[in-house]
Amino acid sequence: MWELRGYLKGYTKEAVCAPLFKMLEVFFDLMVPLVVARIINVGVGNENRGVIFRCVLLLVGLALMGMVAAITAQFFAAKASVGFGTQLRQALFDHIQGLSYTELDRLGTSSLVTRLTDDVNQVQTGLNQGLRLLLRSPIVVVGSMVMAFTVNVRCALIFAAAIPVLFIVTFGIMYFSIPLFSRAQHQLDRITLLTRENLTGVRVIRAFCRERESVEEFDEANRRLTALNEFVGRLSALLNPLTFLLINFATILLIRRGAIEVNLGAMQQGDVVALYNYMAQMIIELIKLAALIITLNKSLACADRVAEVLRVQSSMAYPESGDKAAAAAAEASAAADEAVRFDHVTFTYEGAGAPSLTDISFSARRGETIGIIGGTGSGKSSLVGLIARFYDPEEGTVFVDGRDARSYTAADLNQKMGIVPQKAVLFRGTVRDNLRWGDENATDEQLWAALETAQAKEVVEGKEGGLDFEIEQGGRNLSGGQKQRLTIARALVRRPEILLLDDSASALDFATDAALRQALRQLKDVTTFIISQRTSSIRSCDQILVLGDGALVGIGTHDELMESCAEYQEIYYSQFPEERPKTPAGKAGGNKAGGKATDNQPAAGKEARS
Repeated sequence: MWELRGYLKGYTKEAVCAPLFKMLEVFFDLMVPLVVARIINVGVGNENRGVIFRCVLLLVGLALMGMVAAITAQFFAAKASVGFGTQLRQALFDHIQGLSYTELDRLGTSSLVTRLTDDVNQVQTGLNQGLRLLLRSPIVVVGSMVMAFTVNVRCALIFAAAIPVLFIVTFGIMYFSIPLFSRAQHQLDRITLLTRENLTGVRVIRAFCRERESVEEFDEANRRLTALNEFVGRLSALLNPLTFLLINFATILLIRRGAIEVNLGAMQQGDVVALYNYMAQMIIELIKLAALIITLNKSLACADRVAEVLRVQSSMAYPESGDKAAAAAAEASAAADEAVRFDHVTFTYEGAGAPSLTDISFSARRGETIGIIGGTGSGKSSLVGLIARFYDPEEGTVFVDGRDARSYTAADLNQKMGIVPQKAVLFRGTVRDNLRWGDENATDEQLWAALETAQAKEVVEGKEGGLDFEIEQGGRNLSGGQKQRLTIARALVRRPEILLLDDSASALDFATDAALRQALRQLKDVTTFIISQRTSSIRSCDQILVLGDGALVGIGTHDELMESCAEYQEIYYSQFPEERPKTPAGKAGGNKAGGKATDNQPAAGKEARS
């Protein structure tokens, strides 16, 4: 919690005033037993109604002033805690946005969601109650002891002996329960992950009839969380009976000692009542403290989890401003007309057992179209991710316009890139709102031009409202192909120098795919990288990169690779088996890749060859 104190900036006055007004309320409360003692000793004992009346008015005044102090303290505590929670939540969100893909992969989406929502709320609640009660309860306990010494020293020694024992029990339980609350929050991460997977993958679960297994897995995780919460709850529940036992035992000793003092004439009956009231105040405050400690334990565990994320620093560093020397190098590269170059690049994901890319070297000139193909897990997406600097290479250098990609500011590098991810992601809002992610100042004419290039113009024209058509969260009211075309249009709105298409036409039919590629070839000075599983989608590219197990096993045009690259040949013939060369015996060669022609593959072959 101490690490997060900076987020109280701007609410220091409220954070100080809240406990101060609580202390003022405590002062009024501690005066009440003395007034009651005076009523008994002077008013009742001497049958002085005037003293009784004045003391009753004083009690009413103390109650009203205490109520005003309590309301004021609550106002300041609420203002400080809500402001703190707002700033902390915003800072955590901003920090997460600045983390690289490496840190996001390590922390996990579900855990980040839990920390950003439930954990921050727990910290906010803990701060609110802490400002109001954390000082109040100990001050009442210690203040009761101090006031008891003003009444009778011998009886007050019972308070002095009971209070240290109470604090030992309280903080002992707190010491053991805080780690358990932290474990409970981690288990909540697991439940959040299962919930997210089951909700997003519900169609797959039902398609494979895995509902029962999914429910059982969720129930097991839920049982573990319940068992852990029950255990820590039982541990925390020990606080109430233990404190009650100690306080009641101390009360018995107090009443016994008070009776002796009264018999000896060293004390009046009203003083015994006052001492008992102080003991009762201690009981009430310790009950509050027990509940507060449970809340604070959760809050401290959650604060540590939030601080853990804030302590994580991005493994990527961007320069604050452009380098003049790098700019000069960029001008030199402009003459060379080189857009992207990989120089012996090796990349390994954090925690992976082997590199995803090994010693990759190639160059792409401005305006070229580069196709990337390979088997599943061969490193295709990793390669384009390095161009956009989602990750940094472990070895070697990625050059963009003749400059090391790491020398660009984040804004400058992003402005050059138009990225269409493998999974089409759209946000709730109008088509216009989604397209303007590429350029917030784009005109409608520019939006329509991008839609036309992306083969999405007819899609939008067919929707009610056109550019004002409301897209639901995640694009639920669009088909897969429509979402892919809109994400491509969004990237084109930026008018990028480098366009990265990560298997972003997989949901398009062959005719639309061909029309899209034809339209992309009309873009001037745009270097396009196309990842595809279809050889028909990349055969007309200026260069084709063939990846196998993270290595560059072939590079060249379609015709060159058909002559020199066995891996590319195997992929091509698996999709167009009718073109596989005949054996000398006149029989068609076997399909080593196990590919089987579908009804539309011959047509695809004709389209690809056209």
